[in-house]
Amino acid sequence: MITMLQAGDLVRAAYKTGEYIGEIVEQTSPMKAAVKILSVIKHPTQGDLHNPSNPDVPFFHQRRALAHQEIALMPLDTIRPYSGEVPEYKASLHAALHRDMEQLQRTIRFAERCLEELEQLKKEYN
Repeated sequence: MITMLQAGDLVRAAYKTGEYIGEIVEQTSPMKAAVKILSVIKHPTQGDLHNPSNPDVPFFHQRRALAHQEIALMPLDTIRPYSGEVPEYKASLHAALHRDMEQLQRTIRFAERCLEELEQLKKEYN
């Protein structure tokens, strides 16, 4: 955990279900810091977090990534120092979105394959 941050420090930080590279604007309290978003590492998760992987919920949440240069207050325990190249925001957003979509496509293919195998077993079980 980072205890003292300086304005301008590059960090990797989680906000709700997304993860970002950002720049410290200021440490606003002993528990939080204001972070300016520079790049997206992980796109926020869609759906109801209390019912993961369930599409049949009363309210299926659509979560957008934080915008380029948006400032968000983030808990210090989600912030880690970052060194290295900062990917361009738009490219990082598209890459993060693509990774999530590809993972969901793999999940769909896996579920379909499981259903095929279970259908075969169902026939054999009769």
